[in-house]
Amino acid sequence: MTTTLSPNITPIGPGTAAHARRWYILAVLCLSLLIVTVGNASLNVTLPTLSRDLGATETQLQWVVAIYSLVFAGLLFVTGALGDRFGRKGALQLGLGIVLVAVVLASMSSEMWQLIACRAVMGVGAALIMPSTLSILINVFPPHERTKAIAIWASVTGAGGAVGQVISGALLAHFWWGSVFLINVPLVIAALVGGYMVLPKSRDPEESPLDPGGAVLSTIGIVALVFAVIEAPERGWLSSTTLGAFAVCAVFFVAFVLYEKRVHDPMLDMSYFRNRAFSTATGCMVLVFLAMYGLFFLVTQYLQLVRGFSAFGAAIRLMPTAFLMIIVGPQTPRISARLGANRAVALGLGLAGLGMFSFLWLGQDTSYLQMIGGFCLFMIGISMTMSPMTAAIMSAVPPRRAGAGSSMNDATRELGAALGVAVLGSIAATHYAHAVGGAANTALQGGAAKAATRSLSDALDAAHGLAPAANSALTDAAKQAFLGGVHIAVLIAAALAAGTSVVVLRYLPRTLRHEHAGPNHAIETTEADDRALAFPAELGVAEIG
Repeated sequence: MTTTLSPNITPIGPGTAAHARRWYILAVLCLSLLIVTVGNASLNVTLPTLSRDLGATETQLQWVVAIYSLVFAGLLFVTGALGDRFGRKGALQLGLGIVLVAVVLASMSSEMWQLIACRAVMGVGAALIMPSTLSILINVFPPHERTKAIAIWASVTGAGGAVGQVISGALLAHFWWGSVFLINVPLVIAALVGGYMVLPKSRDPEESPLDPGGAVLSTIGIVALVFAVIEAPERGWLSSTTLGAFAVCAVFFVAFVLYEKRVHDPMLDMSYFRNRAFSTATGCMVLVFLAMYGLFFLVTQYLQLVRGFSAFGAAIRLMPTAFLMIIVGPQTPRISARLGANRAVALGLGLAGLGMFSFLWLGQDTSYLQMIGGFCLFMIGISMTMSPMTAAIMSAVPPRRAGAGSSMNDATRELGAALGVAVLGSIAATHYAHAVGGAANTALQGGAAKAATRSLSDALDAAHGLAPAANSALTDAAKQAFLGGVHIAVLIAAALAAGTSVVVLRYLPRTLRHEHAGPNHAIETTEADDRALAFPAELGVAEIG
């Protein structure tokens, strides 16, 4: 078979080809990814304002956050397959367009149901964007540069959450709540224009047929799983709703696996899981995001409720972690090359575990430097794991089916994030309710005492109406109970990290070999691509890094 390369495709070695503007392409992909991560994280800071300005109930606040995750996670495998089949650039641009419309409408919402609907639409756009970014990256970078590009991509994924909260906090201090959505408008426009100019068209050259059966089964299974994890802390892990959702998830996942094994062109080829790199990294990615989002959830509450900082003040104090990810993340390919992927990830998990273990000494008067020191150690470790695990997942997937690998990578991140808040949050909340019960029943009566056991925020609100001595006693007891819950949660998470590091050291390969890394027939270029500004030939990878 003869392959004719476009002027934008540069031969770089036997059996490989690279896109001449690949580093400009990576910049556009990272900007598109930043829109997804910043947009999702920014809403958490806005919840108290929505409660005040739109009269949102607790249930509505939960759903305005949850609906995004449900739609986003549920559609990942479908949108990844659509991008592979019909074109990844088109899927990315369509996703950006959907997000643009959704954020503008969200900023103009006057009722919570309108905002919830807009958030669902944002989830559709994000599900089109995120798999496409990694799929395009895999198809424009040659194997020897792919790990470095993935490291930069992963750093943006991790840092976007912290950046989003700071930007949102600053906007809320000066503007109305809708500004946290409108900030995305110039970013989306820039990504659309940049994408039109530099992104190449790419798709599965074999034009594999769609898998509607797999799409339905995977969507229902993932939505049921995410719904169960989100609702479990509120309804109870053993409630009929939670157990029913887990049962639906199990039934449809089993049906999905059996169906995918029988269909000729499966949406997700189950043979990928026979690859140790793919299966080990998939499981490890869930744990890493569980730990990261769970710890962010607990530490953010600590800074605001125990230490008394505003949402913006708390976000600013966590900003060093975002810079660490941006600095450390791109260096992980060098670390992996020297130590081996398995040792690099195991070392990262060990550092993350030590960082979490340091929070056992977190108290009401812990200095900021001590707290942020432990958090920075944790984030350095997390940064060392992300890109090798993403590379491990993608190394097992042929470039023509990059959407499937990207969807699996993104789904594990989303599931890990949901589990982190649900599991670590539930562990901390269970201990808190038990530990604060005596003090709450002594200081309060009836419904007020019961409300104080639900959360530290409720206990602090109830304490405001008490006499000074009773106020001080309940406040101190509630804060100590919360800290006790944090200590138990981080101890369990640290133990999980240590155990996973042993598994990774044993089963993750030392060297990640990119399967099917032959000529990249999936890249196409258009007349618009050829008119775009060419990448300077004299600019090398070393200068980028």
